[in-house]
Amino acid sequence: MNALSEKLIENFAGKIVRKDLTKKIKEGANVPIYVLEYLLGMYCSTTDEDLVTQGIVTVKNILSDNFVRPDEAQKIISKLRERGSYTVIDNVSVKLNFRNDVYEAEFSNLGIKNVPVPEQYASDYERLLCGGIWCIIQLEYFFDEGDKSRCPFIIQKLTPIQMPNLDLDEVIRGRECFTKDEWIDVLLRSIGMEPDKFNDRVKWLLLTRMIPLVENNFNLCELGPRGTGKSHVYKEISPNSILVSGGQTTVANLFYNMSNKTVGLVGMWDCVAFDEVAGITFKDKDGVQIMKDYMASGSFSRGKEEKNASASMVFVGNINQSVNVLLKTSHLFEPFPEAMVCDSAFFDRMHCYVPGWEIPKYRPEFFTNDYGLITDYLSEFLRELRKTSYSDMFDAYFKLGNNLNQRDVIAVRKMASGLMKLVYPHGKCDKGGVEEILRLALESRRRVKEQLKKIGGMEFYDVNFSYIDNESFSEEFVPVPEQGGGKLIPEGLHKPGQVYTVSRGKSGMIGVFKLETEMVAGSGKFERTGFGSDRDAKEAIETAYRYLKANNRNISGTISMTTKDYLMHLQDLNGSGITSQLTLAALVALCSAAMKKPVISSLAILGNLSIGGTIMKVEELANVLQVCLDSGAKKVLLPIASTVDMVLVPPELMGKFNLIFYQSPEDAVFKALGVE
Repeated sequence: MNALSEKLIENFAGKIVRKDLTKKIKEGANVPIYVLEYLLGMYCSTTDEDLVTQGIVTVKNILSDNFVRPDEAQKIISKLRERGSYTVIDNVSVKLNFRNDVYEAEFSNLGIKNVPVPEQYASDYERLLCGGIWCIIQLEYFFDEGDKSRCPFIIQKLTPIQMPNLDLDEVIRGRECFTKDEWIDVLLRSIGMEPDKFNDRVKWLLLTRMIPLVENNFNLCELGPRGTGKSHVYKEISPNSILVSGGQTTVANLFYNMSNKTVGLVGMWDCVAFDEVAGITFKDKDGVQIMKDYMASGSFSRGKEEKNASASMVFVGNINQSVNVLLKTSHLFEPFPEAMVCDSAFFDRMHCYVPGWEIPKYRPEFFTNDYGLITDYLSEFLRELRKTSYSDMFDAYFKLGNNLNQRDVIAVRKMASGLMKLVYPHGKCDKGGVEEILRLALESRRRVKEQLKKIGGMEFYDVNFSYIDNESFSEEFVPVPEQGGGKLIPEGLHKPGQVYTVSRGKSGMIGVFKLETEMVAGSGKFERTGFGSDRDAKEAIETAYRYLKANNRNISGTISMTTKDYLMHLQDLNGSGITSQLTLAALVALCSAAMKKPVISSLAILGNLSIGGTIMKVEELANVLQVCLDSGAKKVLLPIASTVDMVLVPPELMGKFNLIFYQSPEDAVFKALGVE
């Protein structure tokens, strides 16, 4: 036995279980893990292998003899009537019937209700009154001929097999006996994972999945490859979360049913998770709007009333392409349904985006065989922590940079609070630990903002998130790993005839386009590829070639249009649809190939040329410059006519480039090629 397991047994005796035992029995018993582990904690919480073996037999017998399957409910009720008494395992919830001043129970699987409950059970086990818990119940059956309205079911004895209550101070005292790394390993083993198989980065990402269970109204998104366990925590680990499979739901089911005036899932659960986000649909037209309102404020309006709830929202789904391809051609929210993608404000409500592609696909060795906290004990501990907040925990050491707006600040504080509660529930954390959590919180929110910038343009320009040290006043910027490297416009000199331009494509998205031109001996032919059947783009290229034919002597005497053939190929690097704004960039590319001189490094060519030779300014200059920056451009060739629009560009963005202005097509060619 390792030192961590010994520490667990010492500090959490009776509250731990060997996770390999859970796996063994779970495979043959369709019962919730939190029920199973509570029984294992009662009968197998020992290091003696003989006692463990006996305990497993006991647990299996209890489950086979007493667990009520819904399809066998009538059979059990019949046995109860014949024998007069019977012991069952079922989920029991209790309500006070204030008209008769008695507590009454409802049995979930057995399907019976209005069963009188002795008062002491309601006072001793408060969770019976808060949605119900799993119990072992000794029932008796007595039908009174004289009073047929009387319920024939009698509760002789009720024993919870979930934690009936939790001493939070006990957990916090136990936490103080562990180091940060040890406690993280305890949490991961408690949800069934083996921490020794993961690096620190993956451990933190796995912990991030648990924030919705510990933080009220926290909105989390995780998209990634299949088989990485995205929905595991929300389905198996906590009895307080629900997984909406398939994604189809109604406003009445999720929020509020106006016909019977009952609050939906967000009022009944701590966490509502949507599996397979691509399939999220509402039968009601206003479903997305109500969800958006709830995600922003924790409240929603139905009819004449406004209702509040504290459930966190989780969205998990699959990405079918590599992240690099998705970042170049679209955005990381692409798997969501169109109704949500069209509304950038919906994604602005996301507090955190977990990079699911960084978590390895689960293999058998990733699941632990070691000791961890009983799942029910863990989930109750997490639920109890929802009542506290550590959102101001970093204020003593750091303040946030000025690129964060109010929604960004709320998101970062919520996520930092959640991680703090998970790792440092006792509130004792040094500056280094606080900084580690703050950086992950800033990165997770920035990932949301980076994609919003792609979807919504300049409205979401401020993405350079940072934090400032209160002592040294030094400012640290937090990057997003997948945004770095692999720029579309690479540094260094390219081959002659190779240029990059940025403009709006057919799809409506602003994209980066690459023109490659080859010059060979010939008779003045001009061929083009990569344009498909797009007439506007072909005409734009032809206009550039005709202009060069008519004005080549004004540019260079070395350019020959009669003894050389030119071949031009167009690449749509973002998949944004071919653009027709290509004439000026094509002219520069032709001249570069003809003069065998490359354009200057890291250059994006903006602007266009009309058939009559008139320079046209750049439309949506701020948005186009933002795409230039994201694509790696450091120099921008810009028509002088666009200077009138520069007041609309944020100074921080303008300062990222070396702007080179041109007045005529010839001037553009000279400056692009670096010719004095």
